[in-house]
Amino acid sequence: MKISNFIFPEARDSSRDAEYISDALEEAKLSEELGFDCVWLAEHHFDGNCCYVDPITFAAAVLASTKTINVGLAVAQLSLHHPIALAEQMSLLDNLSKGRFIVGIGKGTNYNVYEYDGYGVDPNEAIERYEEAQDLMIKAWTGEDGFSHDGKYWQVDGPALRPRPFTRPYPPTLQAASSDQGAMYMGRCGVPFLMNAQSDEMTLARLELYKTAMREAGFDEEHVARCMSELWIWRNVYVGENDEEAKEIGTPNFLAMIDHRAATRERVAAEKGKLNKANPVYRNPDIGLVTGSPSTVAERMNNLASAGVGGVLVQFKLGPMEQDVANASIRRFAEEVMPEISSVSANP
Repeated sequence: MKISNFIFPEARDSSRDAEYISDALEEAKLSEELGFDCVWLAEHHFDGNCCYVDPITFAAAVLASTKTINVGLAVAQLSLHHPIALAEQMSLLDNLSKGRFIVGIGKGTNYNVYEYDGYGVDPNEAIERYEEAQDLMIKAWTGEDGFSHDGKYWQVDGPALRPRPFTRPYPPTLQAASSDQGAMYMGRCGVPFLMNAQSDEMTLARLELYKTAMREAGFDEEHVARCMSELWIWRNVYVGENDEEAKEIGTPNFLAMIDHRAATRERVAAEKGKLNKANPVYRNPDIGLVTGSPSTVAERMNNLASAGVGGVLVQFKLGPMEQDVANASIRRFAEEVMPEISSVSANP
């Protein structure tokens, strides 16, 4: 099981943006030093919930500052951007990294309507835009003699994309899925995916639906095992010196993070006179959070490893948590948890 750091740092105070961004870059370098397989980067706009905002630009900085660790997007919001520009940028990162770059894609947030508003995109078009953008990016990556596309949102007829992808036919690409239906769809397609934060019980049940859908679609056991080995799930984690200390620090920071995001959505919705979707289940720390001593956290990680999960995106910096507190948790995880995880695959 591969272990990664999901660098998704909140920045409530705009006067500290430069500090937060610098801390995030140092966290990526620390992750390589401690042997993590990958760092993952998020995309969110306007609210400070992700300090570096643009994961593609930030990925370039991370790749330039590291030598061996993989860098993935979790995820690029395809519906907000022109797919040819994204295809070029991602191909460049694939070349700069010599294949260390993983393209994670999704349609965009289900909850932050202001992100669509700020980009002038109708959120009701998000799914269609996402599906069309994905198709167009693959055409651009694979069109050796050029590419053409006549869709609902984009009509293009271009020569061959440059630079060509370093990884052929194109960089490893994963879609996000956050429901039973999404997992079953990925299973019917026979592809691995990125899974959102949830309880271990829900994860294990969803994985069974995913594998069953693959088998019913005609994929053999070798293919099922390969997809499981390339699948990633998300966990918010705080590793303390003991269970009590971990709960005292991890739980309030996690709840503060969830509450701040919800309050931002509601405030913007009220200002614009729009209804806003709520996400009450995710606030439950029993669902979205893993806290404890190194041995407690290792036990939770081993539950996932025994289920055949390919990798875990671990978000360590939770909400308003100061960077030195997050770094201490990262070090405990790397030095005391990872050696106890069965079948762990670390960055060489």
